[in-house]
Amino acid sequence: MKIFFQKNIGAVLCVSMSLAILINIQSVNAQTTSTSWLSMQINKHPDIIAAKEEMNAVFSNAEGNKQPLYNPELETGYEREGDANNYSIGINQTIDWWDKRETKEQQANFSLTQASKHFDFLVQEKTAQALQALITWQAAKKQAVIAQEQEKQLETLLDIVKDRQKAGDLGQVDAELTFLSLSQMLNVTAKVQVQLKQAEAQTKELLRDWTPDKEVIPAQGLTITNYQLSPQWLEQHPLVLAAKAQWQITRSDAQLALLETKADPTIGFNAGKNDRENVLGVTFSMPLNIRNNYSAQARAANQQAIAAEANFRSVMRKQRFAIQSSTDTLITYQKNYQRWQQLMDGRGKRSGDLLQKQWQSGDVSTTEYLLALQQRAEGLNAGIELQSQFQLSQIDWLLQVGQIKAATLQLSQL
Repeated sequence: MKIFFQKNIGAVLCVSMSLAILINIQSVNAQTTSTSWLSMQINKHPDIIAAKEEMNAVFSNAEGNKQPLYNPELETGYEREGDANNYSIGINQTIDWWDKRETKEQQANFSLTQASKHFDFLVQEKTAQALQALITWQAAKKQAVIAQEQEKQLETLLDIVKDRQKAGDLGQVDAELTFLSLSQMLNVTAKVQVQLKQAEAQTKELLRDWTPDKEVIPAQGLTITNYQLSPQWLEQHPLVLAAKAQWQITRSDAQLALLETKADPTIGFNAGKNDRENVLGVTFSMPLNIRNNYSAQARAANQQAIAAEANFRSVMRKQRFAIQSSTDTLITYQKNYQRWQQLMDGRGKRSGDLLQKQWQSGDVSTTEYLLALQQRAEGLNAGIELQSQFQLSQIDWLLQVGQIKAATLQLSQL
């Protein structure tokens, strides 16, 4: 299963350049869950629920801002003049003479874009956190297995040392060294187990219904195999689009503030009775912006629009370099992990068997054997760490280019 991605990596690439990535998602067993489960878990998270309601609140406000600015006013009056009863009833309507409603409607549309893109990024960010937590848990689980295996090896070694010591083949120093190594290994195992429990708790916090036997992503992660060039991902990133929409909102604010310096007239019609005479009237009123012409508010709104534009440029610039940095990090970890795989190439198992045979035959001392076992464990753990960092950098790269959703959608097709 393959996905084809494109992105802009910023300052080191010209505008005409683009980056495409081919991601191979390896097949997993039948227990692998689909991305619909992952999306459902993300949507259940309280942070996402809160963000969604905040977005809905923006949508409701936008709906209100699209409505007419002024409602009609009902006006009535009654008075007693001698034996006569005077009364009137009328209706007044302020007219949106300068079409401020159109500006507010444009502003509402921009706010819809800003809210939806902000929510989209929050979902991608929470999804990335969940995937990274799963990767961290997978790595901690592998390291715990190695620590337990090494502890068992030392316990077996200790029994052998005791037997050989009784037979006179080994001295007291060899036994003491084995005791010390085993005691040190107990501390290492405890730390690894704690890290595993912490990673498990973090994963459960992000994915409410997750259990350790539920496989959400392939154990080997996503494999990046090919690069090409293209310009669109930076411009389409949710953070960039949200900042751009915020700039457009403040521009509408500035335009609306300028319109607010212009008054809207109010026209009224009324009818009534004065003594025995029927009365019909027309009224007209217009605010006079003399004492306060609201020019300061208009100037402030324009300055805020300039600031929002600068912020939009800043967000785009930061995202450009974030993409560049994440790309460099991804490539570095990919190269080093592949190099580690080439160096090991099955040596982990073979080296363990070889060391044990050489120690039992007396070709290496107990001290050398213990040191070699430690170096072997460190080499295996280095591979786990490299693989973990490589997979984490993949998730971070997908987040920086705004394509977490596109990648996780493929999991449902496995």
